[in-house]
Amino acid sequence: MRRALRVVVVLLTSSTSLAIAQPSAPMAATFRASASEASQRLVAAAQLMPADKYDFKPTPAQMSFAAIVGHLANETDLFCSVVGGAKAPDRSGPAPADGKEALVGRLKESFVFCDTALASLDDSRLGETFSLFGRNWSRADMEARAISDWADHYSQLAIYLRLNGLLPPTAK
Repeated sequence: MRRALRVVVVLLTSSTSLAIAQPSAPMAATFRASASEASQRLVAAAQLMPADKYDFKPTPAQMSFAAIVGHLANETDLFCSVVGGAKAPDRSGPAPADGKEALVGRLKESFVFCDTALASLDDSRLGETFSLFGRNWSRADMEARAISDWADHYSQLAIYLRLNGLLPPTAK
């Protein structure tokens, strides 16, 4: 599915005439909607886990629930800054030891920033490239990666919730 989404994004951004012919920005609007849905699911999952279970991890090799929430907050700032062409907020953390309230608050902040960063995104900019982690990426590629990553981490959180006897938000 990830490959299919990437192919669709490449096809939609590979033609200048297509970007000009569709000023309503269907891909940018779709990404904004995906970010909004991810925000609702991820924040709801983070809120659902009891504070005393935030250090839970199924095996020693896996990230704790708290570490996943913190990672999501940081990477959402990164994804949305590069896709939206906005400067990422200069904020530290959060660290897993900060606790549930701080981690959930920081995750919410990251998606508020995301809404702002993506507000002016349109399809004409999806082919623009930038350098990150030693390679070049397009905004469209980063959109596909963000959507995939948010889904991947939501599935992690959902499994952790189920292992603790809780029904994930999307299963209710």
